[in-house]
Amino acid sequence: MRNIITVTILTICVFTNGFAQNRLHDKPININGVFPNLTILGASDKDRSESGIGALMPWADKLWMIGYVAHIKGTGLGLYEISDDMSMVKHPQSVTGTFANRMVHNPSEQAIIGPHFIDKNGKVKTCLELSKHRLAATMEHLIDPENKVYFLTMEGLFFECDVNTLEAKQLFDLYQELEIPETGYVHFKDGHTGNGRVVVANNSYDERDYTRESFAGRLAEWDGKSKKWTILEKTAFIGVGGKNSETHKGQSIYGDPIFATGWDKKSVILKCFNDRTKEWKRYRLPKGSHSFDHAWNTEWMRIREVQTERFIMDVHGIFYELPMMTYSGHVWGIKPISYHLRIVPDFVFWRGLFVMAGDQTDHGVGQPQSGLLFQNIDDLWSYGKPTGWGAVWQDEKISADTPSDPFLMTGFDKKTVHFINQGKEDIEFEIEVDVMGNEQWHTYKKFKVAADGYLHYEFPDGYSAHWTRVKLNKASTVTVQFVYN
Repeated sequence: MRNIITVTILTICVFTNGFAQNRLHDKPININGVFPNLTILGASDKDRSESGIGALMPWADKLWMIGYVAHIKGTGLGLYEISDDMSMVKHPQSVTGTFANRMVHNPSEQAIIGPHFIDKNGKVKTCLELSKHRLAATMEHLIDPENKVYFLTMEGLFFECDVNTLEAKQLFDLYQELEIPETGYVHFKDGHTGNGRVVVANNSYDERDYTRESFAGRLAEWDGKSKKWTILEKTAFIGVGGKNSETHKGQSIYGDPIFATGWDKKSVILKCFNDRTKEWKRYRLPKGSHSFDHAWNTEWMRIREVQTERFIMDVHGIFYELPMMTYSGHVWGIKPISYHLRIVPDFVFWRGLFVMAGDQTDHGVGQPQSGLLFQNIDDLWSYGKPTGWGAVWQDEKISADTPSDPFLMTGFDKKTVHFINQGKEDIEFEIEVDVMGNEQWHTYKKFKVAADGYLHYEFPDGYSAHWTRVKLNKASTVTVQFVYN
């Protein structure tokens, strides 16, 4: 029988200027995964701005982090290196700006974060031309992927950049190209290359979108050759991500989907393209909170590969598991993980830890500052229980036998649907369900609602399906709202 020995280590703390310092090994303080010494700080002056952490990248034995200020105004932020002893150093080539882009360019063995290009040994080069812009995304080049990449700015300027010379060339002004109304503003947030196209997202959204006066948000794509972009959606879109897998007998292993997240006044929108169907499909998800219903409040909700072949999607206050397999062109088991109110501009795995960036305090509530949260990825499941609400139709005139977009049902607990008939005749709402996730629809139940009437229905405890949708037996102006709690 082995002896069990318990060792107690005495830590002596000395208080200096009101702060506790660990004198045993001068280790940084860790409070539930938060290391205060890894906080980026803006100035405490009248010109203080915002201090968000725009992007994280494990590379060259370090965790690289880049900060962002609002509208390229502010001071003190830049590019940071974090070592495995949880010490942080600001890189000498740091540039204060608004940066939230990152990617690894495998052909040149460089990580790109903000305007910085970091080689495999940790040596940093900076593109000064791009450092003048608010950088939202970096994407693979469609024509010359060995030597070039694309950059997207928040203002909608679209560049290509040579990864060897760092020479940048503007190709498009997407504010003009995508017909964004003059009453709107641009707030491009993400982009992705896949399936022979570049997809970009602009999340412009305010009260004019809610009242349907003007729609400045956009989801758009470009084939890398033509002079025109194709507008896919005219509402706010925030995140774009996907998987470019190996091919087998001329076909990708996964279907190489591209996922894009956005929203309108009704609910969250999920768009998906894959190489099986060669078309975009639209789905709807609940909103976890209305706190995200403005372009500035959403910031950088991401779709990321956090572990090998494992993707997490963050949108409107809910984390989701996002399988990248789209076998036969179907979007399979998207599953909610938890509800949260964090603004999470980026998240990665590093040294066995799941790391989340933050945007926590701006000029309105004191000294701008943001930090990191280090935890186990399974801790995401200990956050708030997934809840939310969303409509498939809202005060809309709908034709008979026209199905709504599929609305996510799986992974939520108590489920209620509300029917409002604003028409002058009695109508029948038909709920259909897809229980397998393969777009095979079956009638669940039909509900008669009187003219200018209202009805609600509570699904039985334990009932669920992958997706649900609604149809009408005759045209009318209706609202159908789902509430999950």
